[in-house]
Amino acid sequence: MRELEAQSKLRQQTFLDGIAAKLGRPRQLERPHQPRRGAPAFWREFQWSPEERAARLREHFEAAGGKLAELPDLEAAGRFIAEQAREMTARRILRQDEAELAQLGLESALRPEGGEVRVWNEDGGGRERWLPEAAEADFGVVLADGAAAYTGTVCVRSAPDKGRSVSLLPTALFVVLPRERLATRLGELLLPLDEAGREAMPAGVHFISGPSRSADIENDLTIGVHGPGIVTILLIG
Repeated sequence: MRELEAQSKLRQQTFLDGIAAKLGRPRQLERPHQPRRGAPAFWREFQWSPEERAARLREHFEAAGGKLAELPDLEAAGRFIAEQAREMTARRILRQDEAELAQLGLESALRPEGGEVRVWNEDGGGRERWLPEAAEADFGVVLADGAAAYTGTVCVRSAPDKGRSVSLLPTALFVVLPRERLATRLGELLLPLDEAGREAMPAGVHFISGPSRSADIENDLTIGVHGPGIVTILLIG
């Protein structure tokens, strides 16, 4: 084994020596000095105004195929989702068990037209009970934990009452985003996760930058393969 290890190291050194020779410089044999860790100060301090954040979020999210609607309050957001359900003949809506989402009033808005609104894990049945509900839902409705305007990304964490399947399995997804949760940089969303520590890390942290898209097969772009094909941010406030 020692002989095999020595041979492996020799091949590695020969390979790296060859790369250094082609680059015309000696091999780097010591760890380079890193004067700082993480993002540089100018980037950590970079901020857009609230108006610029909203405009850039729209620009970047829609460039990736998503949609964004700015609405004054949760009641207006509920009416927006109900209208979309009528236009798309959506009958099965699944939402997270969040107090803000209860204020949308979807149950009363859709019940007269035959729409059914379910709340994730409302009976305590857990993942096995609610996965089929998510897979059969026309609409999923979730509350964003944050968003980054620079990348056009919303962040949704999972929890027992916030199943990740609500944002992954329905045909269309509506992400309710309070304006005060809209940040400039993606790092602003990552910092609270880091500060909370490993033990407090949720089972799922999803960064959504538009509808699901894949071109794995012969570079043929297909929408909605690995998640919702329609994703709409409802920016509230």
